[in-house]
Amino acid sequence: MTLRIAIVGLGKIANDQHIPAILGSDAFALVAGASHAGSYPGIAMFRDVDDLLGSDVAFDAVAMCQPPQVRFDAAAKAIRAGKHVLLEKPPGTTLAEVAALVGLAEGAGTTLFAAWHSRFASGVADARAWLAERRIDRVRIVWKEDVRRWHPGQQWIWEPGGLGVFDPGINALSIATRILPDLFFLRDGTLEVPANRAAPIAAELDMVTVGGAPVNAVFDWRQEGPQTWDITVDTDDGTMALSHGGAQLAIDGTARPVGAGGEYPALYAHFAGLIGEGRSDVDRTPLRLVADAFLRCRQVQVDAFTD
Repeated sequence: MTLRIAIVGLGKIANDQHIPAILGSDAFALVAGASHAGSYPGIAMFRDVDDLLGSDVAFDAVAMCQPPQVRFDAAAKAIRAGKHVLLEKPPGTTLAEVAALVGLAEGAGTTLFAAWHSRFASGVADARAWLAERRIDRVRIVWKEDVRRWHPGQQWIWEPGGLGVFDPGINALSIATRILPDLFFLRDGTLEVPANRAAPIAAELDMVTVGGAPVNAVFDWRQEGPQTWDITVDTDDGTMALSHGGAQLAIDGTARPVGAGGEYPALYAHFAGLIGEGRSDVDRTPLRLVADAFLRCRQVQVDAFTD
């Protein structure tokens, strides 16, 4: 049976990734959207989730792609209306509100999916399998990109709850928490916050696995030229490198073949599977690490940033 799906928030990520993945899926049919600004031809459009839920358009699921600061209320209304809900990352602005959504979905008997899209990058599953049989000695994460290129004019990312550089950085943490066999936690770190912003533009986190292996992460939104999305893991049996955001895998410098297909098509296939099985998937570990960074790290003011 084809699942009818609506999208709330038709901004850049919805148009770049969600809509193409849905249109290419055999499991879903895009039937409606709700957005204050964006639109998409050929589907019923509404201004907000209230108008969408109050309409006569029949749908089974909804993808929440609006900024995280306004996502909770919309997701809660959809769940109460009996809809299955996909949450674009991060799943919320606080751990407590995500826990509340989990409780609502359990009570309503609907599927809730925290969609960590980077976990579906083509090299991640093979990296996880390779690391499962080895001792982890050291982990290095370098995630540097140009905010002007990837988030042009998006002011919400600089506000409380927008996460700043952790908007991309949480993708790295979602991969690391997926591939490493041991849990890891934050010990120390530094957040660089522009004088005119509420969220960091750069961060360095010093973490450690429960087995004692250091995990160092460097995030920076001021990278021009080539972009860097790399995770390197030293083990007792060689070095594994995930690059290009998890799309490429190498062991001791030798490239390994990985599966084809994009992150979002695989993400939607997983969402369909969850709905079919009647279960949810709401891992909060990456968000917990970011929340810990705001609790545990020193904040350093840096030059004002304008885009």
